[in-house]
Amino acid sequence: MKICRTKKSLSALSDAWHQAGETVAIVPTMGYLHEGHLSLVRLAKKKARRVAVSVFVNPTQFGPNEDFERYPRDERHDFALLRAEGVDAVFAPAPEDMYAEDATVSLVESKLSKVLCGAFRPTHFAGVLTVVLKLFNVSRADVAVFGQKDAQQLAVIRRMVRDLDVPVEIVGAPLVREKDGLALSSRNTYLSAAERRRALSLHKALDAAEADYRAGKTDPAAATARIAKALAKSCDSVDYAEAVDADTLEPVKKLGPNTLLAVAAYVGKTRLIDNHLL
Repeated sequence: MKICRTKKSLSALSDAWHQAGETVAIVPTMGYLHEGHLSLVRLAKKKARRVAVSVFVNPTQFGPNEDFERYPRDERHDFALLRAEGVDAVFAPAPEDMYAEDATVSLVESKLSKVLCGAFRPTHFAGVLTVVLKLFNVSRADVAVFGQKDAQQLAVIRRMVRDLDVPVEIVGAPLVREKDGLALSSRNTYLSAAERRRALSLHKALDAAEADYRAGKTDPAAATARIAKALAKSCDSVDYAEAVDADTLEPVKKLGPNTLLAVAAYVGKTRLIDNHLL
């Protein structure tokens, strides 16, 4: 497994792979890897001959007073997991290599990024899109794999690729959960034992709403009201509980296939997101 610390080294490696006739997949991550990330790696290996994984806590997607400084990091452990999965290269740059000191250009999406999490984190998706486009350009990737857990991120990146004619195939991977249903997230490490038990309410509320849907109930207002009520009992605050089209992120008039039930809530000081795709 090659460890690339600079953009130049990753680009050179990818160019060599392409010259040998091999396809390349990129799996962007912020590290502190868990089984959810590894599921993306395994899917990427099915989609391309070579797989590169970025391990980079991107400062531009964190807003003021968010958790950039305390975001969990364990590079040694991450590298061991990726080596065991047979990853071909890890891209682990320093922020000063990723961004020029006087950088003045960023990428802004004007619709999908303004709702759901974007309404509460107004600068977040500009940071995400900018770093993702840079990763695409540096890695020369043919394929990129992202998790369905960050459903809004996936939709916004797909829109960027479509609107800017970026020559990368975007592959969405299923959300991975703990045995008790909690969506896997690096931020779960912030939770105390008691908070973790309360955090299960996100999945349980979504499960109940999906069960209602399968029983024939298709009113989105009723579904989201039930979800919000359940979350209010266990969470310290609720940012949103929405039923939207998974591609456009616009509110749906009726629950149906491709409806995304999405929630964000605080348990203690930790902001958690979860979703079910009907």
